[in-house]
This record gives sequence, structure tokens and C-alpha cells, in this order.
Amino acid sequence: MPPTLTRNIRQGLASLGLATLLTGCQGMPLTHLMPGHEDPLDSAPPIERGLDAEGLSTLLVAELSGQRGDYRRATQGYMAMAERYQVAELAERATLAARFSNDPLLLEEAVEQWHLLSPMAEAPLRLLAGLALQRGDWVGALEKRLLLVEQGAHGELTLFMELALDAGVPPLPLRERLSEHLSRPGASDHPHHHDAMLAMAILEAATGQSHLAQTRLDDLARDHSELPALWMTRARLALDDGNTSQARDAARRGLEVSPDDPRFLLLLAQTELQLGNVAAAEAHTDTLLDEHEGNQELRTSLAALFLEDGHFEAARRLLLPLVSSDQPPPTAYYLLGAIAEQEGEVDNALLYYRQVATGGDFIRARLRAARMLIEDDRLLDARAFLRIERLRHEDHFNELVMLEVELLDEAGMTGEADALLDRELARTPNDEQLLYLRAMRAWSEGDIEAMERDLTRIIERNPDNATALNALGYTLADLNIEGRLEEARELIERAHEIEPGSGAIMDSLGWVYFRLGDPERALPWLERAYAAMPDQEIAAHLAEVLWTLERHDDARSLVEEALQRFDEHPVIDELLERIPELRP
Repeated sequence: MPPTLTRNIRQGLASLGLATLLTGCQGMPLTHLMPGHEDPLDSAPPIERGLDAEGLSTLLVAELSGQRGDYRRATQGYMAMAERYQVAELAERATLAARFSNDPLLLEEAVEQWHLLSPMAEAPLRLLAGLALQRGDWVGALEKRLLLVEQGAHGELTLFMELALDAGVPPLPLRERLSEHLSRPGASDHPHHHDAMLAMAILEAATGQSHLAQTRLDDLARDHSELPALWMTRARLALDDGNTSQARDAARRGLEVSPDDPRFLLLLAQTELQLGNVAAAEAHTDTLLDEHEGNQELRTSLAALFLEDGHFEAARRLLLPLVSSDQPPPTAYYLLGAIAEQEGEVDNALLYYRQVATGGDFIRARLRAARMLIEDDRLLDARAFLRIERLRHEDHFNELVMLEVELLDEAGMTGEADALLDRELARTPNDEQLLYLRAMRAWSEGDIEAMERDLTRIIERNPDNATALNALGYTLADLNIEGRLEEARELIERAHEIEPGSGAIMDSLGWVYFRLGDPERALPWLERAYAAMPDQEIAAHLAEVLWTLERHDDARSLVEEALQRFDEHPVIDELLERIPELRP
């Protein structure tokens, strides 16, 4: 691209502020200033370099849209101009606007364009890797990280693999892809090659290749013994293998290499606990707390570590100073309740659970307290407790009602659960959360008429409730109710207008188009849905559409991936019963 074009575009962007001021003169009568003859530029050749009128207008609209909060329109304007002028800076600006649009697919489209226009830039690759993680595409995220590595950047592969395994991601596909990367020419020359080697050792250990993993770590120890990550990996792998003494030795070596790294002190405390050396573990935790004085989160995390191994007194000693402070963290009360519960002190535990303030542990504490009472054959007390909590915490009223419904269902008291829900809805007949819950319960019981009645009431009161619109539309489409598919399409399209970035709604759109006999139109929506929200049900829909379009190999590959990816896949199983040829 000629440098003058880039310069002209940048000057055009700078002039947008002036153009904005000029728009304030729209109301002034200017016709008397215009010449009476024809525009002499009518026959001028089109502008081929720099900003023409259309380009400046599009950029101006994009800029003003962003200032008004219409980030979707702003993004689309910048993307159009980035495509037209092939300017990476405009794609970067589109990405910035898209991050505020609440549309992950639009954001990904903008970042993809930025990466295409600036393939060596690090920022778009890191964003693409993060977006892939958000939708659960770990292999796709790894691909982007490996591209970073191949460009000479640090891919942080060891941390990535640890997160993947913690999330329950199947390690074999990651191992195979990383193996390809390590076998390419020049891979060992990368300044962070050791990071890839450590990541590979983690994957080898996770896939039963412990001997290969240990050999790889031994090789790294000879040349990179100064790396804290090496000893962290050795300690964690040893812990996973049940070699607690070996894990402790690795943690000690890591602390020697990196004395200021608190993770090694935490590992030492963990290994000492597993070896039964509670006093030694407390010594390490005391050191940690001295180095991070006043860190309440650290203290509660350490208490949870002692609690997990059944050392209740040590955990209690860590927690009691917190609950006597001016601002006790809710987690401290929750953990003290868990200690009292495990020691059989039900009423004492109940007192602690009730003191957990609103926040992340609030509902969890009430759920645990109610279950504890039920397990103690005190169902009436559990229900009375939840009723009182609803009165005490009106902001959580619906959540506590739904919690009680869940517990009654677990106890086999479905009738009581239905009665509770009906009673609360009689009191607040237009409560959308409770209506939706009752609708979904009716659906699970096969009472589609009752489900539709409650969803319709929600939609009548709130036409912008995308969840209710989508639920009703999808149900009509999935049941393939004769004469109602167009109605289903309208409901789902309305839901999509309200929440364009929802993977669930995109799946519904694709499925209703398929039911209407248009698999070609259905396919891109289902592909976008699966990219945004990998789910076994969406995978089944997409596979069936691919099969209908005679893309049999693609359909079988998707089914095979889904069977490996999801522990439970009832919709895939049902699909294979209907179309056994899909079985890989």
C-alpha cells in the first residue's frame, strides 16, 4: 500500500473532530452560498488514493457511533474501511469498539481482520487465543499460541497446559499438536524452548507417558536448573503420581532457586500435610503469612488446604483471627461452618453459615446449611431456615426459592416443589425468573402447554426477554410442531436481534432454518454457534446438517470429536440411533 494512502487515512481520522464540529452547522441555510451552475466535479475521475467522500463519511459515522455507545455500528464501519484500504490500524480500532459490543463473534471477526492485515503483530494473536479459550476451543487457542512462539514471542505454554488439565480438557489432541511443533526444524533454537519442553512433559505425564516426561525433565534439569518452572513442574507431577517425598524435594529445590516465590512455600505446606507433618506445614504457612501480612484471601486459602486434609484445628487457628477483624471475609464464616459440620456440630455450623454475607459464597452457604439439616433428618427445619433467609435477604429471594425447589426435588418431593413455586407465583404472578423456572419444569415433564403459557406471559410483559423468546421458539422448532415453524422462526429471530452474540440463540436459528427445509441457510449459524459455545447438543445439530448436505466425512469427524470431548452426550447418542451411518 502506498505510504501516502496510510498518511491520508490517518489525517482523515485526525480531521474527524473538525468534521464533528462542522455537523453542528447543519441547521444553517447554506443554499444562498452555492453557485447556480452544475457541480464541476460531476465528471471528475473517482478518487483512487486517500480518503474519498464515502470513506470519510463511513469513518465519521463509525466514530460518532462509538461516541454514542453504538459499538456494533462503529465496529462494522471501521471494519469496512479496514477492508477497503487494507489498514491494520483501522482493524485495531474496530477491535477496540467490538470489545464493548457484547458480541463475541463480532469481536472475533474484528480481531481476525486485524491479524490478517498485520500477521506479525502479537496483540491480535493473543486476543484470538483468549477468545478461543472463552468458547472452550483449547486446540484452537494452542494454535494461536504456537503461532506466537514461531514468531519469537513467549507462548506461556506451560501455564496453558496446566490450565487446560485443570479444566478437564482431553490432553491427547494438545500433546499431538505440541509434538508437531517440537519436531519442526529450528524449534530448539527458540529462546523459550524450555517452556515448550515443560509443557510437553506435563502432557506426557497426563497421557500415561510418565517415563518420557521424567526423561524430558531430567534433560532440562541438566541445562536449565535455574528455572523455577522446572521445579514447579517436577513437584506437581510428583504430587500427581503420589510421590509426595519427591514433590517435597522438588519444592525445596525450587525455593532455593526462587526464594521469593510463594508457590513453593505453598507446595511445601501441601506436601508436609500429606506426609502428616502438620507442624512443618504450619511453619511454612506462617512464613507465607508473615511475607503477605493482611492478605485475607491467602489466609482463607491456606485454611481450606488444612481443611481438605482433615486438619480442623490448624484450619480453625487460621480462620478465627479473620472473623474477629473489622471486616471479616464471608469465606471465613463458610469454612468455619464446614469445619463445624464435619465435626458433627450441626447447630454451630448453621450459625456460621447464616453469617456468610451476600457475595460469592452466599447461596453456597445456604445450600450447604439446608442439605446438612436434611441429612440430619430435619427437613422442616431446613425449609424454615430457607424461608427466614428469604425474609432476611430480599435481594436473593428468587435464588433461595429456586434453591428450595432444587432440594425438594432431590428429596423426591416434586409435588411440594411445585406447590412452593405456585405459591410464590400467586404472590408475585409476573416474576420472570420464577415463571421461567416453572416453564422449564413443565417442559421436563412433557407439559408443553403449561410451558408455553408461562413463557408467553413473560414475553407479553417483557417483549425483550431473549431467553424466553428463544426457549419458546426453540421448543416449537425442536418438536417440529406442524404449522408453527414460522412462528418459531420469528421468535428466535427476535431473540437474536436482542442478543446477537448468544451461541444458544444462534443454534436455535440454525435449527429452525433446518426444520424449515433450508440446511444451506442453517449451516453457517450452527457453525458460528458451535464456535461460540461448544456443546454436545449444538454438535449434534451441526453434524445432522452436514450429513444432510452430504458432507459425510465432516459430519463423522465432528461426531468423533464430540464423543471424545463430552463426558455425557445424550443428544449425540440419539442422533446415532437415528443415523447409525454417522458413527465414526
